[in-house]
Amino acid sequence: MIRSFLLLGCALFLVQPQRLAPYVSTPEDVVERMLALAQVTREDTVMDLGCGDGRIPIRAAQKYGARGIGVDIDPRRIDEARRNARTAGVEHMVDFRLEDAMTTDVSKATVVTLYLHTSANRKLRPILAKQLHPGARIVSHAFSMGPDWPADRTDHFTSASGDQVTLYLWKVK
Repeated sequence: MIRSFLLLGCALFLVQPQRLAPYVSTPEDVVERMLALAQVTREDTVMDLGCGDGRIPIRAAQKYGARGIGVDIDPRRIDEARRNARTAGVEHMVDFRLEDAMTTDVSKATVVTLYLHTSANRKLRPILAKQLHPGARIVSHAFSMGPDWPADRTDHFTSASGDQVTLYLWKVK
């Protein structure tokens, strides 16, 4: 009985989605700069990996008319994001998925947004490089992809709360 319980516990641990970063929401003014840096248009599909409350896909839909997709492993965040989309009146333009960022399909995205640690970004690099099409943009709040994948552009600014912020942009070639 104890052995079965231990084996089941080990199996559940092995199939648990990998938490790539703690949940910290991106300030609204930073969301605006991220979407502007990516030059989002109504032709884009903006996918936020680790979407939290959904503010990035929701804002992309509201301001630019873009389609939005949010992915998070926390069912509470997905429920919150769906409620926020309804409140914002864009639930028909956004989709929120309870999925692991390491296994989700990003191939339909033209813009991917991240607020994950550099180590998580590095883990995502092969997935992004393989699945994203040329011309797709990746924007990361605060964290790079490591020194061996330099950003095509960076944006340094002081946020509304007085924090020094760096955004990184990569264009898929």
